Amino acid sequence: MIVNNLSNNFPYPKPLHTPTSESGTPVVVLVSSRAVIFDEDGNLIVSPATLTLSPQTGKIISIVPSIVPPTSFPQYTTYIDHTPNLLLPGLVDAHVHLNEPGRTEWEGFYTGTRAAASGGVTTVIDMPLNAIPPTTTVNGLKEKIKAAEGQCWVDTGFYGGIVPGNAAELLPLVEAGVRGFKGFLIESGVDEFPAVSSSDVALAMKALASTRTTLMFHAEMIPPIAASVGDDVQISLPPVTPAGALTSYDTFLLSRPPAFETYAIEQILSLAHLAPELQLHVVHLSAIEAIPLLRQARDRGVKITAETCFHYLALASEEVADGDTRHKCCPPIRNSVNRDGLWSEISSPNSVIQTVVSDHSPCTPELKLLPESLSHGCGSSGPHGSVKGVNGEVMTKEESEEKERGDFFASWGGISSVGLGLPILWTEAKSRSSQLSILDVVRLCAINTASQVGLSHKKGALRPGMDADVCVFDDEGEFVVGREQMLFRNKVSPYQGRKMTGVVKETWVRGLKVFERNGVNGGFVGKEGKPIGELVLEKRS
Repeated sequence: MIVNNLSNNFPYPKPLHTPTSESGTPVVVLVSSRAVIFDEDGNLIVSPATLTLSPQTGKIISIVPSIVPPTSFPQYTTYIDHTPNLLLPGLVDAHVHLNEPGRTEWEGFYTGTRAAASGGVTTVIDMPLNAIPPTTTVNGLKEKIKAAEGQCWVDTGFYGGIVPGNAAELLPLVEAGVRGFKGFLIESGVDEFPAVSSSDVALAMKALASTRTTLMFHAEMIPPIAASVGDDVQISLPPVTPAGALTSYDTFLLSRPPAFETYAIEQILSLAHLAPELQLHVVHLSAIEAIPLLRQARDRGVKITAETCFHYLALASEEVADGDTRHKCCPPIRNSVNRDGLWSEISSPNSVIQTVVSDHSPCTPELKLLPESLSHGCGSSGPHGSVKGVNGEVMTKEESEEKERGDFFASWGGISSVGLGLPILWTEAKSRSSQLSILDVVRLCAINTASQVGLSHKKGALRPGMDADVCVFDDEGEFVVGREQMLFRNKVSPYQGRKMTGVVKETWVRGLKVFERNGVNGGFVGKEGKPIGELVLEKRS
């Protein structure tokens, strides 16, 4: 997937005209010696560029592959030269759990989208579970929309869910504008979003066969013979005879082998013939053993792709300290050899892994069961010393303390990282001698993620006529992840204390600056300091 920078000396179509000085219509002009744009042949390149944006329409008016001086623009123009920083299209994070309504203490639209904006993400797609109600019915979607309105700092779309018995809801959800559907082949860990059987998947495939949506799967299943965990995916009982201490990450890792993923993918592929034109997608792929299965299926004509996550590309199981449940997620973070295999795959020009996403899946600090040495007082008990459990049960302080701190099986699984993805990926890419270029990062995290959710006509790329979503990125800047960089609600993340390369300086959503590093109001500009994100509810075409 490596794409070389091309010469900037190429003919370029005449740009759309900017407003005349007499029109009085203000425009925004962003320029830099380095921007990720397209040449006239459709090749993605790094080039000097002048971007003219319309705050009124929210669109890119024109792109010129050179730096045009401010004297060439009307007097009402806001002109900003960002040289030598990069101008990138706003990223599209196609896998985020915002959890509102119902579990807003875990995350919410306001905090989650603020965090996204701080990391150059201009569009997030919210997963259908961990909110109450889940987005498995049109009424559930309406509740989600009601909770999100007026709270989002970036544009926000929604996935629908497939659960047993909701096949009749799927087409109405398509009409209502969901960006795709997700189902679990293993229990999700929350009561209101149960796993689907093969017969449920078959019903969903038949219902969606003629639509232009995407059917996605949490691809883990317990093979018929497995001395491993029970069905709950995010919290679970350990094996009857654990391989080691429950506070050892190796014990947890051995309980969720790659066979969980390959077995699930084989089940999906065995049903793909029921909807040959339906796009299938595997979310958060972690095991490299699954890659040959996906490649062979694709070569047979099956429409299937996969995504992986920042944590599978940046973290490794042998680096996880005993009890550090900040690293728990499902599928698990595997070893460095597996990590290298994922990097090799996403660097391939014909990779089956088309996108990289955060899978931001937060919870309250109490549910992570962190040892005192790692919690640093980040948790807070509920009323009268009580703690709220995953499914709403209220435990006394004494009951909660009976759970062993650092238990990888009893703690909630999920990595918090929304807004940190670009520096995470760029830091790791730089450490690998530029195995991935900034062009590849844009493909994986903007162009392809926008396509995955049916928004490539207006999101994920810098082109005239598309939404004026821009990330200003200092690819040489460095910072250490502290609480002030973790803008999601609960400051619990395995990236805390890590040194990162790459700093997002500004984020623009539809021609309006929404975030400015070190700016007033914590850097959040918006409209009079208020959220400016819109809800994406158009039907996929």
